[in-house]
Amino acid sequence: MTHSLFQQPLFQQSLFQQRLPLFPITTQIDPVSQNMTIAGCDLAQLAAAYGTPLYLFDEATLNAAVREYRTALAKHYPGPSEITFAGKAWMSIAAAQWTQRHQLWLDCTGAGELHVAKVAGVPREHILMHGVSKSDDDLRAGLQQAGSIVVDNLSELHRIDRLRQQNNGPMPDLWIRVRPGVAVDTHAYRQTGQEDSKFGMSLHEAVNAILFCKAQGLTLSGLHFHQGSHFHDPTPIGPALETVFDLIAELHQQTEWMPSAISPGGGWGVPYHEDDLPHPSIEDYVAFVARKMVELATVHQLPLPRLQVEPGRSLVARGGVALYRVGAVKSTANRRWLMIDGGMADNPRPSLYGARYSALPVNNPERAATSPAWLGGPFCESGDVMIEALPMPEIAEGELIAVPVVGAYQLNMGSNYNGARKPAVLWLKSGSAHLIQRRETFEQLIQRDLPLPAA
Repeated sequence: MTHSLFQQPLFQQSLFQQRLPLFPITTQIDPVSQNMTIAGCDLAQLAAAYGTPLYLFDEATLNAAVREYRTALAKHYPGPSEITFAGKAWMSIAAAQWTQRHQLWLDCTGAGELHVAKVAGVPREHILMHGVSKSDDDLRAGLQQAGSIVVDNLSELHRIDRLRQQNNGPMPDLWIRVRPGVAVDTHAYRQTGQEDSKFGMSLHEAVNAILFCKAQGLTLSGLHFHQGSHFHDPTPIGPALETVFDLIAELHQQTEWMPSAISPGGGWGVPYHEDDLPHPSIEDYVAFVARKMVELATVHQLPLPRLQVEPGRSLVARGGVALYRVGAVKSTANRRWLMIDGGMADNPRPSLYGARYSALPVNNPERAATSPAWLGGPFCESGDVMIEALPMPEIAEGELIAVPVVGAYQLNMGSNYNGARKPAVLWLKSGSAHLIQRRETFEQLIQRDLPLPAA
């Protein structure tokens, strides 16, 4: 849905109006302090209490994204449907618990994320295990804790068949990950569906996997594919679904096997910068996939399978905001530098993918821009530049900067580079802020280290 402010021509909008649709839906300006607020919480007060860098998650924005998916699925898909949250976007105990408030499935990659889900109390039937190169330890954890395992390759399938003899609990359902041979339009590092991708099986391998499962009595209930992350046009999903339905129709004719679930993955993009607005909606994406599923099931005279979508970024990215404090303002020959106290250690995406972000000052964000600014981090890399050439007002040392759309693929991908301590994370709801992750301590930085043996 396009924000109502974008009915105005861009040249008539202030920076705040242009960038407001990137921030959580509860974002406002306090009329007294002139500070930005989210969920009724003053951002300057939060930074004073918890320090910076500081990550904030707005519950109302996260909940609204789930509702948008559920509404679109109910409107456009006449068959059964489910939503799996891709835990790789943002995994924590609180995030996992939030998924269960909405009865979402949770995609876990490897034994570590499975452990987080277990501690969070996620029921087995809601856990879907992924992974492109699962170790035996990963598979043992999946056999014990997951309700479904997405099998990436034939070697993994044979190891599951071997390891299941050691499993005392119920056997998870298996899904086969297919490589459809076509990727979506996104950065090369985020493409996953092309024929030379490291992910999934070829169609020939998938047929062998399905026949192996039938022969060994393994419960095979789903087919999965994924074509890439952070894409904005769902059109390439069409030929991928055609390939998958052709495979299903052939197998159904030969063996009477029919998957109860088909997952076209996720990866639907979000706007990170005002230049990305207006952005195609979640409904646009769901409607395209749903219509294509119905069309292909009708053509092949197959029952409608459960449509299992796997959003990550488009559920949680907009709900997150990062706060940084400006430590220095520097001028070089052609640039105004705002040197902030965070960067590639908590947000590696600009360095990895050239990702673009926007920002606003926390105090008086309606100030007019005076010139472009470059937001640089404190790390010893020239690539540690979070934002380039962003129109900004005059900013003084010590001011707070709010960067929106940080809810996905940042905290999970963070590091301790240059001894950086991972930031605190707050959950905001109805005027209250709840600490869901503590700032890492100096002691925790070295808790894995051991001294050298005596000389």
